[in-house]
Amino acid sequence: MQIDELQDYCLTKEHTTVDMPFDNTTLVFKVMGKMFALTRLTDWEKDQPTLNVKCDPEKAIELREQYDGVVTGGYHMSKKHWNTIKINDVMPDAEIFSWIDHSYELVVASLTAKQRATFK
Repeated sequence: MQIDELQDYCLTKEHTTVDMPFDNTTLVFKVMGKMFALTRLTDWEKDQPTLNVKCDPEKAIELREQYDGVVTGGYHMSKKHWNTIKINDVMPDAEIFSWIDHSYELVVASLTAKQRATFK
């Protein structure tokens, strides 16, 4: 996976925006102003890309056990609700995309009813 593929995929999600609120190296993907994924451009430049995604706490633990060394507690995030994924040639893009979907869906579910009503 390349950074443009990751960004393009995230931006296909309804009401998604991308910005750099923390610094000029961290892309943050938000749905209606709430983060669901972030990645550091400097990691991509070093050919060690990672992605932080929100995750159900029980599923987060399962993924960390199943993908030991590839999926860890969210770097600089709540370890209970966020995972960091090392993006590599071993991990299929489809799997990473499914975790992005899960993160996006969790955040959408946390939106107000009025906000959710704007989705198709």
